[in-house]
Amino acid sequence: MPTPLTPFASRHVAVIGAGAAGLVAARELHREGHKVTVFERQNQVGGTWVYTDRVEPDPLSLNHERPIIHTSLYESLRTNLPREVMGYRDYPFVYRPGTESHDPRMYPGHAEVLAYLKEFAIEFSVEEMIKFETQIDDVRLVDDSKWKVKLKRISGESKEEVFDAVVICNGHYTEPRLADIPGVNLWPGKQMHSHNYRVPEPFRDQVVVLIGSSASAVDICRDIATVAKQVHVASRSVPDETYEKQPGHDNMWQHSMIESAREDGTVVFRNGRSVRTDVILHCTGYKYHFPFLETNGIVTVDDNRVGPLYKHIFPPTLAPWLSFVGLPWKVIPFPLCEYQSKWIAGVLSGRILLPSQERMMEDVKAFYSELESSGIPKRYTHQLGDAQFEYNDWLGAQCGYPGSEEWRKEMYILAGKYKRTRPETYRDDWDNDHLVLQAYQDFAQNIINKAV
Repeated sequence: MPTPLTPFASRHVAVIGAGAAGLVAARELHREGHKVTVFERQNQVGGTWVYTDRVEPDPLSLNHERPIIHTSLYESLRTNLPREVMGYRDYPFVYRPGTESHDPRMYPGHAEVLAYLKEFAIEFSVEEMIKFETQIDDVRLVDDSKWKVKLKRISGESKEEVFDAVVICNGHYTEPRLADIPGVNLWPGKQMHSHNYRVPEPFRDQVVVLIGSSASAVDICRDIATVAKQVHVASRSVPDETYEKQPGHDNMWQHSMIESAREDGTVVFRNGRSVRTDVILHCTGYKYHFPFLETNGIVTVDDNRVGPLYKHIFPPTLAPWLSFVGLPWKVIPFPLCEYQSKWIAGVLSGRILLPSQERMMEDVKAFYSELESSGIPKRYTHQLGDAQFEYNDWLGAQCGYPGSEEWRKEMYILAGKYKRTRPETYRDDWDNDHLVLQAYQDFAQNIINKAV
């Protein structure tokens, strides 16, 4: 049984990862008075927002012995949300001339996001808490009250450190999920996952079948269409009879899902059409993956459900000494991570009380039952969508912190609508400037409030 909390105590906390989740977790923990050590395998902050043109030698990333590249960014990537929406609540994501910020667009490229995260780390002295080039090999509970963290430096040095609590912020964009395609083992073409996609040039004059309908699929199919002979987009989220020419490109079609792949090199779709294909590109998302975490089976990943977790954060029997930040998806990640981190920090200090283990487990079971009765597959457990705002507001109420701003909600909903209805132009064709004005008025008022 974990040690009970002492009110208003300072804890020694390990944060795994220095991406968007780890940075704000470290800041909130430090603000609450905890001693924080952040472990980051790269030599800089930013996590998945650190771009590299390197890819893994295994294009499907199935080989567990492969050297892992911890980013899935492609060169042309721009945000799929307005920058005003994306930023942390008290550190807006605005264009800052004179810093590393060089991209003033409303939907900036990935380098601008990385510059923002670097500036955040400097502004709040988070970099001072980070041990860079440090790989975490093992995290486990010892003596029912402490966590032992085994780590390895890039120099080869290995050591162990002991902490009161561990906050896992390692992201979930490095372990690909793949579509199950009947017959693909005999199909002679090349397969790869979007995790290993960087630029379109390797696909010049080829016929590509791309699987997926998420933001990355929408972007990458259009990127590839600029050089490929043909691009055929397959999706399980459209009716089986779907066959549609896609706007903006003469060489791109939308299909229903793949029915099978054949030894003669053709791919057959559920709409009955087939095409001889050079490449199948899986834009099919990622798995949650915590190879370093040992909880004796208390926390598991089952069909991409990390559980059992109370409010997507705390395993009831290990709370509050183990927590996760940033698991929910189809969300605005930075502010959501900020709300989660505030709650974790306050709970660890004893300022905020959790329900009993029994109550938390009852809540988890009720949540899972609700998903099941609604016909929502287990793999969508952490998908929030519009429900994120109610979730953030609940966390804010626990912390005594304001809930989601109305302009942020409206901009998020509009951005999703524009992305669906005008995928070619939505990033450069925003026509609700009154919401942007509200955002900047809010930012200015926050500055005034801090100064008072």
